[in-house]
Amino acid sequence: MVSAALTMALAQLGSLNALEQTAEHRFWHSWIGKSLPSADTIGRVFTKIDSDGLRRIVKRVYSKLKRNKALKPLYGGMFALIIDGHESHSSYRRCCKGCLKRVIHKTSGDTTQYYHRQVMAQLVCGNFYIPLDIEPQAPGEDEVAAAERLLRRVFTDYPKAFSVIILDALYLRAGFFWLALEHGRDVIAVLKDDRRDLFKDAEGLFKFEEPTVYQYGKVKRECWDIEGFTTWTQFANKIRVVRSLETTCVKRQLNKKRERITSEWMWAGTIPKAALPTEEFIHLAHKRWKIENEGFNELVNSWHANHVYKHDTVGIEAFWLLIMLSFTLFHAFINRNLKPEIRYRYSKLHWARLITSALYLQRTDIELSFPP
Repeated sequence: MVSAALTMALAQLGSLNALEQTAEHRFWHSWIGKSLPSADTIGRVFTKIDSDGLRRIVKRVYSKLKRNKALKPLYGGMFALIIDGHESHSSYRRCCKGCLKRVIHKTSGDTTQYYHRQVMAQLVCGNFYIPLDIEPQAPGEDEVAAAERLLRRVFTDYPKAFSVIILDALYLRAGFFWLALEHGRDVIAVLKDDRRDLFKDAEGLFKFEEPTVYQYGKVKRECWDIEGFTTWTQFANKIRVVRSLETTCVKRQLNKKRERITSEWMWAGTIPKAALPTEEFIHLAHKRWKIENEGFNELVNSWHANHVYKHDTVGIEAFWLLIMLSFTLFHAFINRNLKPEIRYRYSKLHWARLITSALYLQRTDIELSFPP
């Protein structure tokens, strides 16, 4: 069952029904040794599957990449972990015992909406973005509670995989920071709540500091970096606050006019300047968007992770883990098995379509031929 679903994910078919359309292909007898099970059978099996078994496979793939020195570090030889939540789907009609609920206010009246949200942990390397684990948010709890449960498991399964955790402003909570520090990890989180004393204190002090200016092509960054804040009383530890005022010049497509756009970023972190200088700190803090672009965005749009293969909490979790595994295997193949000349000549979509075509051509091998 898992082999068939893994083939569906790697071929990016997008649904169990699309997979079932290939049931007559002799490919399945050579791949799984028997006929392809029906879509209903695969979905039913995934509601009973051991998700921890899939997690062990994901860990095994990571360990092999690490052992083969395929993972390159970021600045200062460090690896980072990004944690963020994602709402996979919602419905006004379909629900299961694991569904979250919220009331939607409409002109016709209030309506209950059912939805599922997962929290994902993604490892960021210099050349790879590896989704390590996922945790569903349970009814009656918030996203941070699910993230803490996820983080404790990641600490156990990947004790030496990363040294710093990058977070959104939602996770700027004392308990979450202490959990990271207790396991010897530093934290960088977005600071954007102007009601916080820490935010106001830092904003006041930055007025008396001269910024350090960095220029990256069309982007100009004016940066402030102060350590030793004790205003966050709930955390009861010294905090570093970094601010980046970023200005870029863009040319509007409609009227061809150039326009200056300015954005302001602030982060709170536990990592000292001696370990991570200001410039590298800002580069690393901006990596949080990788979980949106190279994480959820690609998993959803290319790998169909949001599709409800089986509306069941265990089934949704299992299919997400399987797609994350497929994602890592696919990118590991692209980065490790293809020469740079070929890798950069064709898009990732090209290689994905080759896998799909091999399935429909009823072949277990793929012969790659390239035009002169």
